Amino acid sequence: MPRKAASANSGEETKKDTDPLLDIPIKKSEDEIGKLNRMLASVLNYLSDDEVEEIDIEYLLANTEGLRDWWDKYRENNKKQIEEEIKKSLGSLSLEELESIREQIKGK
Repeated sequence: MPRKAASANSGEETKKDTDPLLDIPIKKSEDEIGKLNRMLASVLNYLSDDEVEEIDIEYLLANTEGLRDWWDKYRENNKKQIEEEIKKSLGSLSLEELESIREQIKGK
């Protein structure tokens, strides 16, 4: 006997308990928002400092608590997105283009 629509809604309820942009639980998301606010404030304080002549990203990463970890996670997530985009685009390439890409990869 088919199940009622309630089982389909249970997945939606779970999704409502997570932040759609960060894909983390809402309670954890509130803690993350506080951390992100502190990191953003620190970065903006640095950027607005009139004595800073040249922006030093390494200085920001080293001296803003949690920023390096956040940046590494962000880059890893972005890497996965780039990999997916590449996989999707491979089907539209010619054999010659694919062979050229393969040779470039082997060269590294």
